[in-house]
Order: sequence, then structure tokens, then C-alpha cells
Amino acid sequence: MEDNKKTITNRLVAVKRNSGKSFSQIAEQTGLTNVYVAQLLRRQAQLNPDTAPKLRAALPELPEDLLQEMMRPPMRSYDPNLIQEPCVYRLNEAVMHFGESIKEIINEEFGDGIMSAIDFYCSVDKVKGVDGKDRVVVTFDGKYLPYTEQDHVVL
Repeated sequence: MEDNKKTITNRLVAVKRNSGKSFSQIAEQTGLTNVYVAQLLRRQAQLNPDTAPKLRAALPELPEDLLQEMMRPPMRSYDPNLIQEPCVYRLNEAVMHFGESIKEIINEEFGDGIMSAIDFYCSVDKVKGVDGKDRVVVTFDGKYLPYTEQDHVVL
């Protein structure tokens, strides 16, 4: 199954590359976030049938078989060697380094709970810093999910 996913992903990425468009340009045309567009093209997310015409308009060379495949539930997985890629490693390092503090602030602001990675929006933006240099802004926007007390229920 993994070989099939890789083949499909390679075809999808080639359609995007041949279009000459960036993820952000496709996102603008579809109303999605740039990261979600990338997730769709990497078969890490499922294309909503209502969004399919917008994606087809943004990527007119997208063949029907791939469009149909994108509307099927994907096998969400990743290569365990991905952590060795320097950009991914640094993102992981940042989350691990700041994670405990972020967790404490989530608990302080919301209570005991977590941020959903399912009801979740993620985007990457390029901004200029106060020094005029390019900076990366990664936004994680997830629904808060409180832990629940496990009451004994008599059935």
C-alpha cells in the first residue's frame, strides 16, 4: 500500500510543480490553508467533494483519477526517517523545547486539556522581522479539548 501512496503522491506533486504555482497560490484559489493544500497533495488529508471543483480550477492538469483518489480517506502516515530532514528536525526541536511552557499556558488559559490535531488549521507565512530579515510564522490553530472526569455510569 505504501508504494501505491508514494506513486500517487509523486504524481500529485508533479501536477503542482508543472502548474508553476506555490502552495499559497493554490490555497488562495481554493480557500484552504497552504499547509492543507500540501497535505492534500501528499495524501495526508481527504479532499472534500465540494472543494474538488476549486482544486480542479487551480490545477487544471489534475487528472480525474487523482482527483477521485484524493476524495478517498487517506492512509495518514509518514516516513520515520523524515525527522532527519533539517527543517522537520528543527520544527520538532522547537515544539519539544517550548512544549512544556506551551502546555502550561494552555492549562492556565483553558484548563486541563489538549489541542486537537483533527479540528485543526495550520498555515505557514513569510513576514519581515523588525530587522528587515525574512521570518517564518507557523500557526497551529486547534480546537481545545478538555479532559473529562470519568464518572461511574450504571448501565
